[in-house]
Amino acid sequence: MTKQNNNQKNKTAFYAIALLIPVLFFLILEFGLRLIGFGTSTPLFIENPANPNYILPQPNILQRYFPEGTEQPSVTMEANFILKEKPANGYRIVVQGGSTAAGFPYGLGASIAGILDQRLKPSLPGRHVEVLNTAMSAVNSYTLIDIADEIIEQKPDAIMIYTGHNEYLGILGVGSNYTAFGAGLSTTWFLKLKELSLFQLMQKLSVAVISPDTEAPSNEKPGQQTQGNARTFMAKVAKHKNIEKGSNLYDAGLEQFEKNISALLQKYQRAGIPVFISTIASNIKDQKPFVSAELESEYLASAQKLFASLEQQSKAQNISSLKKVSLTLQQSSSATLHFKLAQLALALGESSIAKTHFGLAKEHDLLRFRAPEAINHIIREQAQKFDAIVVETQKELEIRSTDRIIGNNLMLEHLHPNLRGYFVVANSFYNSFAEFWQTQGDNSPFSPISIEQAWAERLILPQEEYFGYATILGLTSDYPFTDNPRKPRLPKPTDWQQQLGQDFYAKKITWLDMMETSLKRYTLEENTKQRNKTLQILADALPHQGLYNLQIAEVKFQQGRYNESLHYYQRAKLAGAIGNTIDSNISTLESILQKD
Repeated sequence: MTKQNNNQKNKTAFYAIALLIPVLFFLILEFGLRLIGFGTSTPLFIENPANPNYILPQPNILQRYFPEGTEQPSVTMEANFILKEKPANGYRIVVQGGSTAAGFPYGLGASIAGILDQRLKPSLPGRHVEVLNTAMSAVNSYTLIDIADEIIEQKPDAIMIYTGHNEYLGILGVGSNYTAFGAGLSTTWFLKLKELSLFQLMQKLSVAVISPDTEAPSNEKPGQQTQGNARTFMAKVAKHKNIEKGSNLYDAGLEQFEKNISALLQKYQRAGIPVFISTIASNIKDQKPFVSAELESEYLASAQKLFASLEQQSKAQNISSLKKVSLTLQQSSSATLHFKLAQLALALGESSIAKTHFGLAKEHDLLRFRAPEAINHIIREQAQKFDAIVVETQKELEIRSTDRIIGNNLMLEHLHPNLRGYFVVANSFYNSFAEFWQTQGDNSPFSPISIEQAWAERLILPQEEYFGYATILGLTSDYPFTDNPRKPRLPKPTDWQQQLGQDFYAKKITWLDMMETSLKRYTLEENTKQRNKTLQILADALPHQGLYNLQIAEVKFQQGRYNESLHYYQRAKLAGAIGNTIDSNISTLESILQKD
């Protein structure tokens, strides 16, 4: 009996050693690769080279998803800063999401982070408010979950999320050219393994043996060129252009989103960080479907009869005919049919029917650059499950739209808001945060800033508005808005401000050149309002630049906006600004705010 037990123990030990040998081999190989410095790490946060007191999100964070030598999308995260050490009175909010969260095409001034930072500084007296943007174009829930732990390390007091449009055709999306060995479980494992030197070596070797003919496909035809000899991201990203509602790929996108959002919200819940997650919206009224299925034969006769009888009937008869066939035609999968029915219903004054069919046109659009409504259902369900706060942005945009149908009144194209739209989005977050603050029970004051005041003081210059408009013209001059890419025709600048915006769009000058030139011009023209606005934009963009922060601190002090003034004086001092009154003004402001 003892002999049998010994044999069994020996056999178990043998199998254990046999299993450990390859594990040890790979561990030794991993250690050796790291020892010789092979492999790269792309952390989310890096030190500000201009001032080590600040850190910023890595602009080229997407490098962590693409091995060297492969085509990468030209997408970066806009530079914005927080203190390396969170102050005792600090209140730190981090924004996550895609291009809408990032304020495309205007930039940080129109973003959720930028607008909230502007409004929350005066709203939270005595607090050092930092609203950090980690949103960027083209990313989806995979990137959000991938950077969550690094965000938690920065001790945020709240997270704000606007995401969902890029689950199909964004980076790592189920229908995208930019995927990691497919989708689903393989992408999850890719995100877990990508930092290993051994995994990067395998990637490098695989890239070396792949011929140019087997690289990711492009939609660009030979000889086609647009501005900068490059297609837009939308023109390159769509691998699967026909994702039918209810198809395997369609369901995979929803499953991916639900899984990642669930994991993300759970992660923040465990860390004790409140989360505000928004429903998302798109242009359904004025954006026709990109790709539509053919009208089914069983609905063809009803549709033809309806449209053929329009000119022969009175308006009342047309409304009656529309109502009769609308319910039947709702079963069609033809996005084009639904869009035409919606336009007809709107012309006849039947806004409820119009809204239904505009929604169906988006739902059945085969090219999934706009999220289906199921994404919002997932957002609400997962928020309830993990005690997150739902921000009903979609409803707020609908309230401000004629017939509650979102269109060009608030949107630039298929889903990016115009400036007014962005203020509605940010206002939805602001109001939800204000309600949340009142329930905290710490008696900290909250001084509300109206959306009207925030709009009047918006930190966007005409130069940036022109740049944004030109960017959208460039976007809509290519796929999928047109089959024949063309160079956009920009409107002729009407003044020096728009000329600067055009020069920035054409990459003749940098953003900083544009802003510093604007500051000089406004000062010469004695345009105090625009000068001060430009100063604040520069101070917020460059917290390590002492002079701009000192100047705007003095402006805010003179205006009696003491909390904001203190914020900028403290930044100026940290940046090494020289001034005889900085310390005394900081002491005075701290005393004023303590009394209030």
